[in-house]
Amino acid sequence: MSPEPSTGEIAHDESLRERLSANLARHEVRQHPGEGRKHAAVAVIVLDSDAELHGSDPAFSGLGAEERRELLADIPGAADDPTLTGDVEGTAGGASVLLTRRGSHLRGHRGQWALPGGRVDDGETLLEAAIRECSEEVGLELTSDDLLGQLDDYPTRSGYVISPFVFWLSDDREPVANPAEVASVHRVSLRELTRTDSPRFVSIPESDRPVVQVPIGGDLIHAPTGAMLYQFRAVAYDGLDTRVDELEQPVFAWR
Repeated sequence: MSPEPSTGEIAHDESLRERLSANLARHEVRQHPGEGRKHAAVAVIVLDSDAELHGSDPAFSGLGAEERRELLADIPGAADDPTLTGDVEGTAGGASVLLTRRGSHLRGHRGQWALPGGRVDDGETLLEAAIRECSEEVGLELTSDDLLGQLDDYPTRSGYVISPFVFWLSDDREPVANPAEVASVHRVSLRELTRTDSPRFVSIPESDRPVVQVPIGGDLIHAPTGAMLYQFRAVAYDGLDTRVDELEQPVFAWR
């Protein structure tokens, strides 16, 4: 199925749900054994959004130019890109995916972009963990009836194997950030994921693998979240056979 132009909003309707579901059903999920890594599960939640109601990024609205530069300092290639601001202002509208910004007080990966999710507890299945974490982090009570399919496992530098599940939110359930874990919640339009400049790949001296970057507004989403968003776009939306588990993370995400 060929992609539609990346201009204008993509409708959150039954046609899109059927498209995503059919493409995911054809996808052969690549799983990775733990091999000493911990297991985690995340949710790619597709939901509707309003450009005005959900388009702000208040966490960055009061920052000055110097503060923004400091936040972008560790991003590969950011110093040479004057379009990067670090915020995702104006990226909502139509069918969207739910992204969170991790709290600055957290021990690991503080301030980084994430999908709702976390570590799998003893006795849980991967799907059960993704559903539980959505409830705990963003207050959404999902069920297996909301499930569209699954993407490939992504092994991280920090010692996890992450399993992403794709959900469809068809009603007006509102995500609410749990301040103990989440600094802010954002609805990022599928229009952003299908930008003609997305994805980007850059090299770093620390690895021979390419670092994937998914442009969202004035920021760049990196692996693991960026890799999973890229595969969601390629597999679920475009219907392609795209693998992302060998794409690299930037060094700041290795810890």
